[in-house]
Amino acid sequence: LDIAAVKERNPQAVGVILGGHGITAWGDTSEECERNALWMIRTAETFLEERGKAEPFGAVLPGREALDREARLERAAALAPVIRGLASEDRPQVGHFTDAAPVLDFLARAEHPRLAALGTSCPDHFLRTKVSPLVLDLPADAPLEEAVARLGVLHEEYREAYRSYYERHAAPDSPAMRGADPAIVLVPGVGMFSFGKDKQTARVAGEFYLNAINVMRGAEAVSTYAPIEESEKFRIEYWELEEAKLRRMPRPKALATRVALVTGAGSGIGRAIAHRLVGEGACVVVADLNTETAAAVAEELGGPDKAVAVTVDVTSEEQIAEAFKAAALAFGGVDLVVNNAGISLSKPLLETSARDWDLQHDIMARGSFLVSREAARMMRAQRLGGDIVYITSKNAVFAGPNNIAYSATKADQAHQVRLLAAELGEHGIRVNGVNPDGVVRGSGIFAAGWGAQRAATYGIEEEKLGEFYAQRTILKREVLPEHVANAVFALTGGDLTHTTGLHIPVDAGVAAAFLR
Repeated sequence: LDIAAVKERNPQAVGVILGGHGITAWGDTSEECERNALWMIRTAETFLEERGKAEPFGAVLPGREALDREARLERAAALAPVIRGLASEDRPQVGHFTDAAPVLDFLARAEHPRLAALGTSCPDHFLRTKVSPLVLDLPADAPLEEAVARLGVLHEEYREAYRSYYERHAAPDSPAMRGADPAIVLVPGVGMFSFGKDKQTARVAGEFYLNAINVMRGAEAVSTYAPIEESEKFRIEYWELEEAKLRRMPRPKALATRVALVTGAGSGIGRAIAHRLVGEGACVVVADLNTETAAAVAEELGGPDKAVAVTVDVTSEEQIAEAFKAAALAFGGVDLVVNNAGISLSKPLLETSARDWDLQHDIMARGSFLVSREAARMMRAQRLGGDIVYITSKNAVFAGPNNIAYSATKADQAHQVRLLAAELGEHGIRVNGVNPDGVVRGSGIFAAGWGAQRAATYGIEEEKLGEFYAQRTILKREVLPEHVANAVFALTGGDLTHTTGLHIPVDAGVAAAFLR
């Protein structure tokens, strides 16, 4: 109504700028509104270019300059799980990282501590970025251990300041305080970490703070930046309409805020697991030896806000480490790892070469050990607990013919579950396994020759192998990839919080593989 009155009193005007909010333009058509809004923006832009100071954020601070790209991403990946753990102290969060040039320039300049402490200038920015960001006040190349220790101290100071802010402004009937952890963490020389209830929310929070930096630059170029007054901040955060929206929000999905990494996720069982986890709210890192299939599955799952693809040979420590770095940069860390990658060769003992034996053990036994070790490092850095799930096999306990290398490898994986459950429990990391029978349909392993070999062993046609497996079970049902995915969700979805070291059979009932 106030804007309508302005328009009535000023017939020559095409719009109005509201301090702390932005532009409202008008016209007889939507196209004219757009033209007028863009004219106002470009006029302001020209004014700032012509009148503004060259360095509105001041001189470069020694030691705060941007690290080179490779070192920047290396440091970001190392810090991300630590920062995510701190940002999730009150409630779990998904992370987003950006090293956009405006962010790096802002953090390299002398005025960034003063300006960052002031907070944002717009309610929309404020609601997504909170009172102010947490800023790591160390040189970019400070030792990692020093940076981690300093982050812990700054986080406690931030939480205390937030509680104080709340106590100064809370009314007796105010709702419970929002989480006291930061939504934005700024690391000079490295970039910005932002957090939210899902990847999209985290990404948008970062985009809003990037906009806030641009507002600060324009204001400081010609005048002085003025944020929202502190007396207004609490009122905005606990605005009645915002409270109503929060009360109406649907219950989050079971795996909301969780980040999963699934190996062998480009096809078959791994693909089905990735689909189930995303369907339950998780973000997923699709790890596969085949770059193209991994990328295709990530696209199926919804793209970068839901899933990212990484190329991983699980026999390579370097590639596994890179996959976890990618997870840290994409989502802030990893909470759930599924060791699913595998191959199989079906041969009698005398036809099984040492190379056959080594290949299967390298990929499945050694590979799952390497993946679990990297997962444990990241989960311990986050201090949020976690889940590691092994897709083993009923062959881990069932002795069948012509299968020495594969079955021995699966038995190795099965005992890794028990060993790691015993070791990692003190860190809140649960380790469990799933023992499927032969999953024929949709399986990359069966399609690559294992199906033909097993069919020959049993003296049946390959296309009847799934039916053959079903008929030898108690339930007479064929096991499909989605049945294995269901078991992974059962282990990680929140109902079995006190279960570790367990193997769940998904074999339609094979009495010889019953666990004892």
